[in-house]
Amino acid sequence: MTTPEPDAPGDGPATASPVEEAGGGDRLRRNGKWTDLAAVLSFVVLGLWITGRLWWDPGSGVRDNRSDQSQFEWMMAHGARVVTHFAYPFHSDRMNVPDGVNLMANTSVLSISLPMTPITLLFGPRAAFLLFLTLGMIATATAWYFLLSRVLILARGPAWLGAGFCAFAPAMVSHANGHPNIVSQFVVPLIIWRTLRLADAGRWLRNGLLLALVIVWQAFLNLEILLMTAIGLGVVVGALALARPALRSRARSFLAGLAVAAVVAGLLLAYPLYVQFFGPGAYSGLSSLIRGYSSDLASFVAYSRESLAGSPRTAAGLAKNPTEENSFFGWSLVVLVVALVWWLRRSAVVLALAGLGLLFAVLSLGREIRFAGHGTGVPGPWAALENLPILHSVVPTRWALAITPIVGVLLAYGAERARELARARPAARPQIRFATATVLTMALLPILPTPLPVVQLDPVPTFVTSGAWRPYVAGGRSVVTLPLPDTNYAEPLRWSAATRLDMPLARGYFLGPDTRPSAEPPKVALFTAPPRPTSSFFATIRRTGAVPPITPQSRVKAVDDLRYWRAGVVILGPHEHEMELRRGMTELTGIQPTFTGGVWVWDVRKLTD
Repeated sequence: MTTPEPDAPGDGPATASPVEEAGGGDRLRRNGKWTDLAAVLSFVVLGLWITGRLWWDPGSGVRDNRSDQSQFEWMMAHGARVVTHFAYPFHSDRMNVPDGVNLMANTSVLSISLPMTPITLLFGPRAAFLLFLTLGMIATATAWYFLLSRVLILARGPAWLGAGFCAFAPAMVSHANGHPNIVSQFVVPLIIWRTLRLADAGRWLRNGLLLALVIVWQAFLNLEILLMTAIGLGVVVGALALARPALRSRARSFLAGLAVAAVVAGLLLAYPLYVQFFGPGAYSGLSSLIRGYSSDLASFVAYSRESLAGSPRTAAGLAKNPTEENSFFGWSLVVLVVALVWWLRRSAVVLALAGLGLLFAVLSLGREIRFAGHGTGVPGPWAALENLPILHSVVPTRWALAITPIVGVLLAYGAERARELARARPAARPQIRFATATVLTMALLPILPTPLPVVQLDPVPTFVTSGAWRPYVAGGRSVVTLPLPDTNYAEPLRWSAATRLDMPLARGYFLGPDTRPSAEPPKVALFTAPPRPTSSFFATIRRTGAVPPITPQSRVKAVDDLRYWRAGVVILGPHEHEMELRRGMTELTGIQPTFTGGVWVWDVRKLTD
C-alpha cells in the first residue's frame, strides 16, 4: 500500500502500522469499532441536545418556524397516504382545493416520508417530523464520519471533528428550525463516495448504477442540495484531474460510470421532473423578493443566534430570518480556515475546496452585496446568473450553506496534518497537541450549538380529531379555515395532517404559480395560492385585528370565493383575533356560527350549492 503524500493528509490510502503488521491488527480493529460506536453515540447526544426540548414537551413546536413544521407534518402525512391509499405521489388535491398542489415543485420529501409511514401512522405526523429532524442530523454526522475515516482522511479523530461540524455547524442548527430536509444531508457523503469509486477499473457499470440510485434518493429529499453537491464534485474532481496527471489513466472507467449514472438517474427522474417543471401547479423560478434573500458580507464573521456565543442581537439584520443563517461562522473560525488553507496549500484537494468555498460565498452575496444590513450598490456575480434556468429556483443565501461541509473537511485535514506532525516529532508532541487543542477550542467553542427554542402549540381541535367535519365535505367539498392558511398561518395543515389528509383544505402553505394579471412573467412562485378577495379580507384581520368595511359587494365576493373553494364548512379555531374573525365571517355570510369541538362552525353548504 502507498503512503499519503506528506503535504496532503488523507490524499492517499492509509499505511498499515507496525503493530498491525506484527499481528496486533485485530486488537486495533476491535478498538476501532468501539471508537466508531463512541463517535456515533456522541452524534446521538448532540442531535438530542439540539432537539431535546421538542422531545421533552409533546405539545411544543419549533418557535421560530411554526409554518414549516406544519408543512412538513403535512408532507409526512402525504407520504403515508401514498402507501395506505395509493395516492398519486407528485400532486395532491388535499390542499388548495380545487386546484391542488404540485408536490414535486415543493418539498415533498418522498424518500423519507414513504419509509417512515409506520411511524406516521402509529405515532402521528408530529412524531414523524421530529424523528426526521433529529435522525437527519445524526445520520448526516455518521455518514460524514465514515466517509472521512474510511475514504478521505483515514483517521477516526479528525473524521469525528469534521463530521461533527458538517452536521452541527451553525447553518445546520439554523435550518433545524423547521427544515428537516436540509439538515438531512446524509446522502451527500454517499454521493461523494460513489463518485470517487467510479474510477475503479472494470466496475463502471455497477458503480454507475449505485451512483444513480443515491442521486435519485437525494432528488426526492432536496434538489437544491443535490445541485450544490454536483457543482462541488465537478470542481474538486476537475481540479484533481488537472493537478495529478496520474489520475487521467483512470478517466475511462470514471467517465463510463458517470455516463451510466447520468442515463439511469435521468430515466428514473424524467417523469417526476416533467411534473415539477411542466405539470399542473408548476412555476418558473422564485419571485424577485425570495431571490433577493442573500448573505450579508458581515455575517461570515458573526455568530448565529443558536450558537454559544450568539444571540438575536449578534444576528440582527444579517439574515432574513432565524432559519436562514447560512453564513454565520464567527471571527475565530474564519481565521482558522484561512490559516489551514495556507498551511495545507500544497494539497490539490485543499486548494480545490478553498476555491469552491470562495465561489459559494461570492454567489451567496446575491445580486447586490450588502454589509451590516445595508446595500453597498456593488452588484454581485449572482446578478448575471439568477435568471438562468434551474438557478432561478435557488435562494442565493443557501449557496453559503454549501460552505459548511467544505469547512468540515478542511478541519479534518488540518487535524490529521497536526497529528502527523506530532507523530513525526516525538520531542515536540505535547506542545503540538496542546497548540492544536487550544486553536480548535478557540475556533469551535463559540459556535457550539444550543437547544432549539420552542413554543407551546394549541392542540388540534376536537372537531377535527373526532371527524365531525366529515358530513360537511361529502361530494368533494372542502374545509375553509379562518384565517385561511398561508406562509404566516399554517396551523390548518397540522390539523389536516392529524386526519391523515382526509380533511381537504381550501388554500394552504405551498409554492405555486402566481397567476395574477400583475404577476411577474413567466409564472414565478408564490407562497400559497393567488389571493382572492375573501382570503385577503381575513388576512387583514389576522394581521391588524381590525375588521375591514363590509359592503354588499364584499358579501357577493365572499359567496363567489366559497363556491370557488367548494366550501362545505368554515371553521375558526383558537386565535388572538378570534372575535374579529368571527364577526367578519358572520357579517359576510349572514350565517350565525355554532361552537362545537373547540371551533366555531359555519355550515355554508346552502350558500355554495
